[in-house]
This record gives sequence, structure tokens and C-alpha cells, in this order.
Amino acid sequence: MVTCQNERSQHRNRDSAMKILKARLYALKIEEDKKKQETLTGGKKDIAWGSQIRSYVFHPYTLVKDHRTDLEIRDVQRVMDGDLDPFVDAYLRLKEPK
Repeated sequence: MVTCQNERSQHRNRDSAMKILKARLYALKIEEDKKKQETLTGGKKDIAWGSQIRSYVFHPYTLVKDHRTDLEIRDVQRVMDGDLDPFVDAYLRLKEPK
């Protein structure tokens, strides 16, 4: 509920009250959208050292390690060429309900 009695004119008071109401509704909608976005993104991590998903080692040996699933693949070139299916499968197996 919004009331406004700043002006002498009832029409101006009504217009002012409508502007306040619209602003409050807009703020509520923004907050609701923000909460919905947070639930969709889940637990986002900071972009910082040690929070990466995968590590790529090219030299002296070759290794790609997925830190979420602990999957290791020794053929870095195959992964760099786009073969990410083993990582996707391992992640889906990790997330599937038991």
C-alpha cells in the first residue's frame, strides 16, 4: 500500500503514489530475478588460483586432470583437439542420483 499527500491536488498525489509503487515493484522484481539467477548458477567459484576445473600439463609429461571428478587423461593433444566426452561422462556420472 502506498499513500502520498505531498501535493494539494488529489491527481498529483495519485501520480506520485503510482511512481513510488512502480519503483517498489520494480525493486522487488529485480531482487526476485537476482535470487532466481543465484539458484540457477549454483555454487559459482571465484576466479582464483586453485579454483580451476581442469589442469593441463604439456611438459615434461602430458596429462589433463579434471579436479571435480579426478579423471586423468594422458593424451593432452586429443583433449586439445576437442575430445571432451570422457570429462562430460565423468561429470554426469558424478551428478546422477544414486
